[in-house]
Formats: sequence, C-alpha cells, structure tokens
Amino acid sequence: MWFNKDVTEITKELNSNLVNGLSSNEVKNRFEKYGYNKLKEKKKKTMIRMFFEQINDVMIYILLGAAIVSGLLGELTDSIIIGIVIIINAIIGVVQENKAEKSLEALKKLSTPKALVKRDGTLKEISSEEVVPGDIIVIDAGRFIPCDMRILESANLMIEESALTGESVPVEKSSKVISDNEKIPLGDQKNMAFMSTLATYGRGVGIAVGTGMDTEIGKIAKLLHEDIDTKTPLQKKLDQVGKLLGFLALSVCALIFVVGMLQGRDVFDMFMISISLAVAAIPEGLVAVVTIVLAMGVQKMIKENAIIRKLPAVETLGSVSIICSDKTGTLTQNKMTVTKFYCNNRFGTLDELSKNNATDLLLLENMVLNNDATFDKNNSTGDPTEIALLEAGFKYNIFKDEIEKVHKRIDEIPFDSDRKLMTTVNEYNNEYYVMTKGALDNLLNLCNEILIDDKAIEFTPELKEEILSKSNNMSDEALRVIASAYKVIPSKDINISDLETNLTFIGMVGMIDPPREEVKDSIKVCKESGIKTVMITGDHKNTAFAIAEALGIATSIDETIDGLTLDKLSQEELNSKIDSLRVFARVSPEHKVKIVKALKSKGNIVSMTGDGVNDAPSLRMADIGVAMGITGTDVSKDASDMILTDDNFSTIVRAVEEGRNIYTNIKKTIAFLLSCNIGEIIALFLAIIMGWFAPLIPIHILWVNLVTDTLPALALGVDPGDRDVMKDTPRNPKESLFKGTGPFIFLNGFIIGILTLIAFMIGIKHTMGISNIFPLMPENIPSEALITGRTMAFVVLSMSQLVHSFNLRHSKKSIFQVGLFTNKFLIFSMLIGLALQLIVISVPPLAAIFKVKFLTGSLLVTVIFLSLVPLIINEIIKIFKRSTSK
Repeated sequence: MWFNKDVTEITKELNSNLVNGLSSNEVKNRFEKYGYNKLKEKKKKTMIRMFFEQINDVMIYILLGAAIVSGLLGELTDSIIIGIVIIINAIIGVVQENKAEKSLEALKKLSTPKALVKRDGTLKEISSEEVVPGDIIVIDAGRFIPCDMRILESANLMIEESALTGESVPVEKSSKVISDNEKIPLGDQKNMAFMSTLATYGRGVGIAVGTGMDTEIGKIAKLLHEDIDTKTPLQKKLDQVGKLLGFLALSVCALIFVVGMLQGRDVFDMFMISISLAVAAIPEGLVAVVTIVLAMGVQKMIKENAIIRKLPAVETLGSVSIICSDKTGTLTQNKMTVTKFYCNNRFGTLDELSKNNATDLLLLENMVLNNDATFDKNNSTGDPTEIALLEAGFKYNIFKDEIEKVHKRIDEIPFDSDRKLMTTVNEYNNEYYVMTKGALDNLLNLCNEILIDDKAIEFTPELKEEILSKSNNMSDEALRVIASAYKVIPSKDINISDLETNLTFIGMVGMIDPPREEVKDSIKVCKESGIKTVMITGDHKNTAFAIAEALGIATSIDETIDGLTLDKLSQEELNSKIDSLRVFARVSPEHKVKIVKALKSKGNIVSMTGDGVNDAPSLRMADIGVAMGITGTDVSKDASDMILTDDNFSTIVRAVEEGRNIYTNIKKTIAFLLSCNIGEIIALFLAIIMGWFAPLIPIHILWVNLVTDTLPALALGVDPGDRDVMKDTPRNPKESLFKGTGPFIFLNGFIIGILTLIAFMIGIKHTMGISNIFPLMPENIPSEALITGRTMAFVVLSMSQLVHSFNLRHSKKSIFQVGLFTNKFLIFSMLIGLALQLIVISVPPLAAIFKVKFLTGSLLVTVIFLSLVPLIINEIIKIFKRSTSK
C-alpha cells in the first residue's frame, strides 16, 4: 500500500530520482513494460453478432422451421411473410439493444490531456498517456491529476475528489501523513492523489505509483468489464413465455400430425396444418409491440425530465422496491451553504443576521474580505467553503468586488494546512483591520477578547466553553464550522508574525451541503408506495446520518454503517444485515457493488442513482441505474439506464409512477395478444381433432397476428394511467406475468376459437345449402364452400379480436364506466382494422392471395353478431365481479 510507505522507501522501490526525475532511456523501458497510461476498452459486439443473438430464440427457431417447410412445399407467400417477420424482429432488437459500451471511452476522456513531469533534470509538459510509474509530477491549482500518485511535497494542496469518492468538499493533502492502517478509504488517504481528480488549491509534487488500469479509476473500469445479467424482469418473463409457447407449438404440432396420420390424411395437408398451428402459437408481433409500447413510454418520460437509455428500464422502474441514492448532488445540492451562525451571543440561522448590527456586519465582511474565491449567480471559482462564505455575503448584498474597492487588501497570510487559518489586512478609513478566519480550535487560542452586545470584553474560559458548546451543536448537525476574528492596527507597517495575536473573536458560521428542498416530499411518497430509500455516500458517517435523518431516510445512527465496517463483512454477512441498514458512509466503488448485490439477494428490484465516476459499476449492477444529467459524469451517464435532465430526485418518483402504469398497459397488451393466439390454436386444434378441414391457413393467421392485432395492442399500450397506482406497493419481481389474467386469457381464447369454428361451419353449410349446423361436415367439401367457410372464420377471428380489445381496458369496470372514447387510439385502431379486413376480402388480387371472398347479406350480419359475443360475455362477467367485490 503506497499510502503506508515513506517517501524514501517509495522512491527506492520505484527506482526514481526526486531531483532529476526519470531518464529518457528509463522512460522508454517503463513504457514498454507498462504501456500507455490509458484504460483498456472492452471488445465491442459486431452488428452481425448482435443480429444473430436476436434470432437465438425458441420462437424464432420454430418460425424459421415453418418458413423453410412452407418454401419446400411451394407456399412461397407464407415463407416470405414469415421471413420478413423474423428479420423485422431482429432489426428492432439490434436497434434497441444496449449500444456499444461507452463507459470506458468516457473514463478515458476524464484523463487530463497534459501532465507536468520532471525528466532528465528538466520540467516537461507531456500527454498524460505518456506518464509511467516513477515519474515525478508537479501539481498546481486547476490541473487534473494524470495518474495515481503518492504526494512527495505539498503546500496548502487541496484536491476535489467528489467524482471518485462522493465527498463534496475538497480534501486537504499532505506528504507528511503516514498511517499504519492498511485499510483506509480513498477519501482518507491524505498522502495520495488519484487519476482524474482536480487540484483546486495550492501546489504539490508527487511520484506516479499507478497508471492506466492499475489506477483506482482503472479498478472501476475492470468492474465495468464484468459481464452482468442485465435482463429486466419483463425481458426474463417474455423469454419464459417464448419458451413456453415454443414447446406448446411443437407439442401441438406433433400431436396434430400424429392424429392426422391416424385419420389417414394427406402428408402435405398435415404439414401445412402443422405450420398453421406453429404460426398460431407464436405471437409474432409481441416483441415488436412491447418494444413500441416501451418506446412510447420513453417519449412521455422525456417530458417528465427523464431520458430512458434502455427501453426495458421503463418497465423496471414500475417494480422498483429500493432506491439507492448517492448523497452528493442527488439528495443534496452539491454546494456548501452557510446555514447557521453564532455571533453577538446569538445562535440561529443565517437569515437572522442583520446588516444593521455592527458585529453581524463585521462577521459578514470578514467572510467576504478574507477570501480568495469568486462568486456570482452564473459562475464561481475557488474552494467550495470560501464560495459558500461569499454566497452568504451575497444574500446581504455584500459583494466581494465592490467591498474590496472600499476596504482594499494590504497584506495577507495565506491559508496553511498546519495553522488551518487565513489572514488578510484591509483598509478601514484611516485604520487597518486584521481579518482572520479558520478552524475554531486554532482560532480560540489566538483570541483574548470577544464581541458581545457590540462590545469587546475579556474572553474568559467560561465564554470559550460556551463557544465550544455551540460549535458542538453545529457539529452534531454535521455542519462544518468556520470561525472569525479581527483586530484593529493603526499602521500597515507591522511585523507579519504579530498579525495573528491578541485577536477579538467575532463569531462563527456552520455550513453543509444541504438537502434538496423537494427531496423530502419525494422520499415520503416513496415510503408510502412501499419503496425504501437508501443513501450511499463517500462522506463521513455523522454527516451522512445528519442528512439522512433530515430527509426521513434514517431515524437512528444504528441504521448507518461505514466502509471500514463493510470491509470486515463478507458478502453473506452483509446480505443478512442489509434489511436493517439505511445509510452507507465512507464507501468505495467496490462497496457500492457489494451493497447492491446484498439488496438484490433479498429479492428486491434495486435502483441506484449517482453522478460520479465512483457510481458507474453500481449503476450497471443495479436493476436500473439512474444518472444525473447536469452534474453527472460521462461515465455515470453511459453506465446508466436512465438520466435525469433536472438532477431532481423527485423526477424518479414520477418516473416510477409512469413505469407502473406502462407495465400495467404491457400486461393488457400481452393478455390481449395471447388470448387471440390461444383462440387461433383452439380453432385449429378442435377442427383437426374432429376431422374437419383447417378453418384457417398460415397467411390468415399471420395477417391477424401482424396487422389486425397489432394496432389495438399498441392502443392498449397507451391506455390512460391509473391515478392511484402509487398507492400500491411494488409488485413482487417473481410475480407471474399472468397473475390475475391467466383465466381471463384462456376463457377469451376459448370463446374466440369456438366463434371462429362456428363461423367456419356456418359459411360452409350456407354455401352448400345445409340448414342443420351441428352434423359434422362431409369429408368432400366443394372448394367454393371451403373458401366461404374460411372467409367467415378469418373475418370473425379478426373482428372478434378487435372487439375483444375493449375488454382489456379494465378487469372489473364496464367499458361504459371506463369510457368508450377515453382511449381514442383504440377506436381508431378498430376502425383501421375493420377497413383493412374489408379491403382484403373485397379487392380481387388480395382476395386471391388470401384465398377468401367478399361476404354479403346474412353472412355479413352473422359475422357482426358473432364478433360482438366476446364483449357481451365479458360485460356479464364484470357485473358478477363488481357485485362480488362489494
């Protein structure tokens, strides 16, 4: 561990020279050994591989088999249509598949383009990719750290590491700090600097100890290389449905073929009937329809400030039971803000200060004058703590650029990490004010007076104890305390070493990265919806708990655990304790993945929100990763499933609500399509068992599945959402896709199948002039009668399914209660479906391809009546359901 070793030991181990750096020859040798200081890319899938992965499915294999057999038997039209279906489904899958991983490319972009190094005794600015272990690197404010390095020298060096550790405040670095503890979190490694972090203050010199994949960023990259099962619950369930339908199709085909052979039927006819059954068993449009429904949900969510990168994430959102949220920038505002003060023997909120009070005004002026940062509403530079002090002055119309013109800075003692103080000397009319600010403990030792009631009095031990007590109150609220003091000197000609002596204590302020105002309400809604919120952060335990308590995430410190404790727990031990934990503090990227795994081990559907590089692996590991659009790094965005364009936690709640409604609509769509397919199977199966001709041919079934059914299925996918959906608890991820709909699907499939057979019989017997419906049809049916019967079956199958779509609007409410016209898309889809069906049977060329004819008179009336039967039966069933529920 580099942070455990002293400078001499490290220099010797890396065979480097602190004065001259590495020689050119040595750099060349190390470059050959270690390679470029960049991250390795994961091998990307080719388009061909993605295409073939899409057709690697049982349903697709059956359809391919059906297409080949159809072609061999001369039914080229059926073969071509089935082939087109397969290609369309594969193309949709490739387009919607997770785009090539950009995470590592984004990680590379975070690397600084230039690094200042010592080589051959001179300073050189080189590409960061050319840095090798052992290089001596110079750090100054505003420069990104090009690799992992051990700090050799430091002067007030502050490095902002929030993208890596999640801690919002820049970390003070020192070469002198060495610990014997071998398990120190990244945020506490004061003598280390890490690749892609930013130096915000001071300067330093370091020695490169890790480059490329051997850096902390590289470790994250390795985690992103791991192959993870990213299929959502819906995808997994659709896969199961596909396999089930596939085996069902093969079983029914085999059974029918055997029955047909025993009946002495023609082998060619049995092949065609088997193909018809295979096509009927598989809802060809299901994948495309579900994809389109999800895509329409995506467009709706964009208006809610949520960009969905991966379509299945829409459905996953609806089943989320735990939201793991990074603190900085997600639950908080990602900026230090002064919230409390103690001044003039008063303790309160910042709003209670008054410019009309001399001591209050002096405290505000001290914060603004003794400050090296800049601040305005559009742009700020410098240390976040100093920016927070300037913003506090800004609220009282005390602007740095203006007040410095009035009270010009004459001299200063810069901030020093040992003193933890900063001092400036400013003109005040004909006098000079020494303004000092810094750590309370250090400042108290320099004060012999305190301002109380606008008067300087002796700073007694009792008063100092009172100040410390108030400071502890602030610390208990996880506030960072900055104290202020001053003294008046008659002349600017004073020994600088005497400036920080005999000071008068003015007051102190407490600051914190505050919670977002709207987040508390959102967390409350989550709680009422059965969704648990968990905070995961790189901040200290007390700070994390204070924020969590304020937001209603945790109520006891016992619900908080830190990274060091996590290290001592195995994955199994954490799994057993995870239900009692709400806050995870001082964590590393590996910890976050471990936490998500533990939560998922309990059967939870886990969402992880974050904005930093350190969040990327856990965003990818979670069932749904949510990145911040404004403050989020490219890495977190590319590892996520959803991006919040407003960085607002509340947007997640709205997205969850939308996800729940979309899932309900998808279930309606699936129930509709499957009940229609079961109707087709029943019609064919019963006809063959009873020795009849097949009432439908493959092209009829393909037309109904791909054209007639698709439009109402899509319309059901955009059915208006349920306003009370967030009053329900998250559904069990193991819950069957058919929970509550199984009997409904089979009942309506049976009804549609029987109606199709009845229409088939009526058409044949009407043509043949047979009045009695029920005696079995003779074996030798004239072709004209067979065409009429199949036309009747084809039209009734299509129209009854169109009518059946209205049954899916609600499981209990009548279509008239729901509102016949509340889903205008469904009305339009029915009208379009009827128009297309009419065109197929009335336009001679199309009628010839489909082997159908135009229907007139009593046959048309019969078709209309039979098609309305599913709606009538379901309305009667709903009446009984409503009366039973009462």
